[in-house]
Amino acid sequence: MVIGVIDGREEGVPLAELKELLRTAGVATAGEATQQRPKPDPDRYFGRGRLQELKGEIAAAGANLVACDDELAPRQERNLEAALGVPVVDRTSVILDIFADHAHSAEGKLQVELAQLEYNMARMRGLWSHLERLGGGIGTRGPGETQIETDRRLARNRIAALRRRLGQLERNRGVMRAQREASSLPRIALAGYTNAGKSTLLNALTGAEVEVRDRLFHTLDPTTRTFELSGRDALLTDTVGFIEKLPHQLVEAFKATLEETVLADLILHVVDASASEERRLADMQAVDEVLEEIGAGEKPRLLVFNKIDLLDEDERRETELDHPEAALVSAQEGEGLDALSERIEAAFEETLTEVELLIPYSQGGRLHELHEVAGDLERTDREDGVLVCAKVPTAEMHRFQDLAVA
Repeated sequence: MVIGVIDGREEGVPLAELKELLRTAGVATAGEATQQRPKPDPDRYFGRGRLQELKGEIAAAGANLVACDDELAPRQERNLEAALGVPVVDRTSVILDIFADHAHSAEGKLQVELAQLEYNMARMRGLWSHLERLGGGIGTRGPGETQIETDRRLARNRIAALRRRLGQLERNRGVMRAQREASSLPRIALAGYTNAGKSTLLNALTGAEVEVRDRLFHTLDPTTRTFELSGRDALLTDTVGFIEKLPHQLVEAFKATLEETVLADLILHVVDASASEERRLADMQAVDEVLEEIGAGEKPRLLVFNKIDLLDEDERRETELDHPEAALVSAQEGEGLDALSERIEAAFEETLTEVELLIPYSQGGRLHELHEVAGDLERTDREDGVLVCAKVPTAEMHRFQDLAVA
């Protein structure tokens, strides 16, 4: 049974996203219940009267679990379980469960475990009454340590160990990142609402074979691949999808992963074009909020509407009129990808400087260096060397200053 508090100003279908999260987690929805009020009750989430009605609805629907559309305080969770007589989980718990199921890399598993431990720290309860006190006795001061205190201490130790291991992995990632930065290749990150088709777009642009599934949060680990842009290589990174009310524990735990977005030169904000306009705007706002939270709010951004193959002609025209700044593509069908590449090239154009360089034949290696950073170039063979006209990233100009033709 899915439940949620609504204030009457919501756009779209209330609780639709929670149902989709539960479907991804492998849970069937037996029914739903809402209560309209300005904010949830601080003790029970719903009001007392509505809780009595809800208990009857749960029995009638045959539900054996209640999922709440907000993050519950520990006391709200306890009071709800006591009033309803069935286990209660909140939105954060469902998302953490999905992340735990979808994490495949060592780093992803550590990040999920860290987020779960931090979430559960405040929710640990003393369930071991037969082990009420440990460690008390002759030669010790006080009654000893309760089981719940032991559990919390073990959890704190595990959290500290996880942070150390993630710190080591982050340093390793930093070495790889430094190598990519030294190559001066343009860096592009795919960001967007979960299940907007980012991985499909990565595959379409780069020829990669990243696994794609129609479910929320299928991609957790960042995947970086190269693709050609104006004759030079560029790096494209697929990142974890965003969602409304993304739990802070996850933003914190996945900071190293999300950092790929912060360090990109350009962010492709991928939107599901097949969703309703209300849903699109809500998704775009959720992504903007997370980008702001991780420090990528000021990064250059290009809006990409994916899945346009699911729209009819009228819907396409309407989308173009509503969002003239967006690139419309179908990663699945390969439609609009050339136009998107041109838009990406145009976004990088202002970071390039047009130069004329004369490379002596004795310094052939410099020509290879230039090809790596400039891609397509015009060359004329002369007696004193190769005269090259090229567009070089402004940040790399210092490497070729001695070859510049006055």
